[in-house]
Amino acid sequence: MTNANGSLDLSFQQPEAFMPLAARLRPKTLSEYVGQQHILGDGLPLRIAIENNQCHSMVFWGPPGTGKTTLAELIANHSNAEIARISAVTDGIKEIRVAIEQAKERLIHQQKQTVLFVDEVHRFNKSQQDAFLPHIEDGTIIFIGATTENPAFELNRALLSRARVYVLNKLSESDLSKVIENALDVLNDQRLKDTKNNIVFSKAAKKSLLTVASGDARRLLNLIENCAPHYHEAEISEQQVLSVAGSKIALYDKGGDAFYDLISAFHKSVRGSDPDAALYWYARIITGGGDPLYVARRLLAIASEDIGNADPRALSLAISAWDTFQRVGPAEGERAIAQAAVYCALAPKSNAVYQAFNQAKALAKQTSELDVPLHLKNSTSEITKQLGFGQEYRYAHNEPYAFAAGESYLPEPIANTRLYSPSDRGLEKQLKEKQEFLDKLNQESYDQRFK
Repeated sequence: MTNANGSLDLSFQQPEAFMPLAARLRPKTLSEYVGQQHILGDGLPLRIAIENNQCHSMVFWGPPGTGKTTLAELIANHSNAEIARISAVTDGIKEIRVAIEQAKERLIHQQKQTVLFVDEVHRFNKSQQDAFLPHIEDGTIIFIGATTENPAFELNRALLSRARVYVLNKLSESDLSKVIENALDVLNDQRLKDTKNNIVFSKAAKKSLLTVASGDARRLLNLIENCAPHYHEAEISEQQVLSVAGSKIALYDKGGDAFYDLISAFHKSVRGSDPDAALYWYARIITGGGDPLYVARRLLAIASEDIGNADPRALSLAISAWDTFQRVGPAEGERAIAQAAVYCALAPKSNAVYQAFNQAKALAKQTSELDVPLHLKNSTSEITKQLGFGQEYRYAHNEPYAFAAGESYLPEPIANTRLYSPSDRGLEKQLKEKQEFLDKLNQESYDQRFK
């Protein structure tokens, strides 16, 4: 939409009569704002900055419907600044340039600062994000970005260094209850002009609203608004709310934070030996549209990282579950992965191999100059034989217990290094006993040589 001089009008406002309830109920002051007291409570830095008109560039990170846009508008109002809005979903470099030019003109001619609110800022690419930097630095704009994705992964370091990140949480049931009461006040005030029937929700219906909204105030208000025209003769019931709400859509994004949060919860449940939680998070992933084979791959990682030699069968079972899914398809394949998840959750746990391998890689980097000991080198010619390659090597199968007691297989400077220390859980308990037995043989060999 353009204004009289033909430039892009970034301050277009929808007429109130056509606004959804969520827009009509948007708070105008901090006292009306619901939730986020962990950053807006009395005496906290952000609230003090807003109240003292000392706002800075910032990024709001949080789920949908938690008040990111509303908070940006409140900051602009308190700062007596003009707010310009850009959405990374619909806008690009052209719109960014227009917004910056208008901000410059506003600063020169009206002595008024601009709060540039960038919704879904994580959808802008690097060059688009870079376009804001000089104008944040010279004070042309107060930049406020909103994102549902982790800024550390999605935003440029240069942009993050110029803006403070604030995390917004899902609204609590207490907060959402306040939103319900505010919504009913507005709707009933409007309806009283035409009818004596107030909109009333039963206690169970309100509970369903809170559950279906899942911390999202915008979703909650849309549900209330959709219920209102249909049920006004009597108290709105729980069933009526659910019929309007329809099937609850699982919060899941294959490339976003919800994806990594669910996978993290699954992994930690298996590691923590909780099969019920493992099954629950696995079910959340697949009902949300996730790929069961991603879970199968994670089980392979768990089998080697968290179970290891405490139960080597876990690795085989995880591979078999993956193979089953590919052979017979989702119906039976998903169940095979569930079987593997339960087995891995209840398997004895050891990260001894995981830790030992990490230490081995670090040691290899630190000691890469050490040569292979002569007795471990292959003698492939007369020259190498004369150089001593392979001499004094003891063939383990010719020794008692198929073990060359006292033999060293590491370079001399690190000959006594111990990397793998088995736990006393599962099969590793037996491996630990075997290791202790071999250590005893080594010590006896050493004592015989140097007594």
